Amino acid sequence: MTAEANEYEKAMPAVSAFLKKMERGVDRTRASHAGQPHETVRYALALALEEEGARPMVPQVVDELARQISEETNR
Repeated sequence: MTAEANEYEKAMPAVSAFLKKMERGVDRTRASHAGQPHETVRYALALALEEEGARPMVPQVVDELARQISEETNR
């Protein structure tokens, strides 16, 4: 195994845990704010991600996720 592959193996549990936190925050926001104005969704999403411990978040990622949720209709 190369050193690069070994580093990947070491990092995967942390990456997986982060993605689960992020997914929970996005799912919560989608369920409660789909179709609402972008700024409302962005605020709720940032709060949900913070509460889940999904940090640090890239602002552009939060903006894009909020845009997508805002454009959805509540299912």
